[in-house]
Formats: sequence, C-alpha cells, structure tokens
Amino acid sequence: MSMLGEMNFFLELLVKPLKDGTFINQAKYCKELLKKFDMDQCKAISTPISTSCQLDQDCAGKSVDQSKYRGLIGSLSYLTASRPGIMFVVCLCARYQSDPKEPH
Repeated sequence: MSMLGEMNFFLELLVKPLKDGTFINQAKYCKELLKKFDMDQCKAISTPISTSCQLDQDCAGKSVDQSKYRGLIGSLSYLTASRPGIMFVVCLCARYQSDPKEPH
C-alpha cells in the first residue's frame, strides 16, 4: 500500500492522519450532493427540520419524481455516518419513498 502514497479519500470520506488519531470528514461529499440535487444555492439553517414541522401522508399534495427522491434519501443515509444529527430527519423522509409529495 505504501507504493500508492498516503490515503486521502476512501469511500467519499476525507481521511487525514493526525498525531492524536485519524480525522474523517465528508465535506466534499456534502458539496457534491448539494450540486447534484440543485440545492447548492439554498440557505443554510442550524437545525435539519423545523421543530413545528409535521410530515404526514399528504394525499392531496403534488407528486415528485420517485427516483430522484429515493436517490436523495439514499445519499443522505450514507451521510449519516459522519453526521448523526440528521439521522432522525432522513429516516422521517424515508417513510414517504413510495409516494413522495412536495412537502416531503
């Protein structure tokens, strides 16, 4: 392995050896996700979901592309490895993969 040089990226993880241990980061992966799903110009917020938000089936809402929604949920699921604070929201949105609407 030493012939390949120092490992910088592994499975979309930035790996940096330090004196005290290893630093792992997914910032590059986050930026790529934002570009892929056209969200790179969105406003940043401090919490992943509003505390007053109530998601439900919303049968009357406008449907969205299922494959794009599932791709987003899958990508965010991988991101929860380094950002456990978004786990609840990702799992909440994953409940609506069969028939996603605009609020989801």
